Amino acid sequence: MNTADRNRRNRKWMQEALSLAALGAGRTSPNPMVGAIIVDAEGEPAGRGWHERAGAPHAEVMALREAGERARGGTLYLTLEPCAHQGRTPPCAPAVAEAGISRVVAAVEDPDPRVAGNGFEILKAAGVSVEVGLLAHRAVRMNEAFFVSIRESRPFVTLKMAMSLDGRIATRGGQSRWITGEASRAWAHEFRDRVDAILVGVETVLKDDPLLTARPEGREGKPLIRIVLDSRLRTPKGARTLPPDRGVATIIAAVEGSDPEKARELTDAGAEVVMLGPGPNGRVALGALLNLLAGREVRHLLVEGGGRVHAAFLDEGLADRVMAFIAPMIIGDSQAPGAVSGGELHSLEEAPKVSHVTHELIGGDILIQGYLNHPVWADFEESPDV
Repeated sequence: MNTADRNRRNRKWMQEALSLAALGAGRTSPNPMVGAIIVDAEGEPAGRGWHERAGAPHAEVMALREAGERARGGTLYLTLEPCAHQGRTPPCAPAVAEAGISRVVAAVEDPDPRVAGNGFEILKAAGVSVEVGLLAHRAVRMNEAFFVSIRESRPFVTLKMAMSLDGRIATRGGQSRWITGEASRAWAHEFRDRVDAILVGVETVLKDDPLLTARPEGREGKPLIRIVLDSRLRTPKGARTLPPDRGVATIIAAVEGSDPEKARELTDAGAEVVMLGPGPNGRVALGALLNLLAGREVRHLLVEGGGRVHAAFLDEGLADRVMAFIAPMIIGDSQAPGAVSGGELHSLEEAPKVSHVTHELIGGDILIQGYLNHPVWADFEESPDV
């Protein structure tokens, strides 16, 4: 087989492995999405697998089970380096070597320091040929929250905004239902179903009384960790977001020294109240909150505002991505709240810049997405060949 044909075959199988990995979207955290396919010594597919959920067997183990003896002498296409440590499941690299796989083609090295090349070393020591880098860009982009959370020791943060053409998220009196259309709201619930946690400010709770749950059409959404930034504990004890969602309590993040009686009241209503040191302007320190969430293995945090909350994340450089739904509506009131408000800007040079921008039509609204920090996947070539 010449080099061009070999590269085409490699890409074909890795593309299939990436498609398999995507089947685990929203269910594998804190683990990454991973797909695997084994091609036997005759060049035929023998086993496929993907990581379905945290705690379930990993993709390569599933593929090995399906392939059986046909794995011996075959090639394993894998979207991420096989793990080399005991976690919720046993390490996978030794299992791959013991199955007699002769060659592993992996998209990218695992950034987790417990792995970080160790899986490849185990394979090489067992005489397995290892090739790394095929479609790495796609593999990393699929798992950008995992990669960023490992690198930064905090969750990947997405800011979500829904606004009018003139950037308003509600009327002067606080009416915000509904600025965007039904299709956008359905899209947003599908996205919620893929993150680990959702955060709003107490003003949103007071004005909208949201559930803060994932409600994708036609199926039950995953239980989310719900967070309310509430420096002085103003959340009503009857707020709809307080009762635990399938055992997951809402976190009320307050400033140390807040009213202990109010804290007990919210705890009795089902919330978990955490007291954190004050950050800028005496409000909850966002860095401390993100550290707390990272300790609970939150990989992806969705921030749904309002405007002052968005401004706080932007001011502290803690937002990675922004998604803005823009509705064909003009509110036209200078006193109506904006999508971002409260930050101080003295020149355009200081304004946060959004890169890698995309746009699409969702129903009658426009969804604009982009990155506020350098995307982790941008450091990998888009389509390298092994």
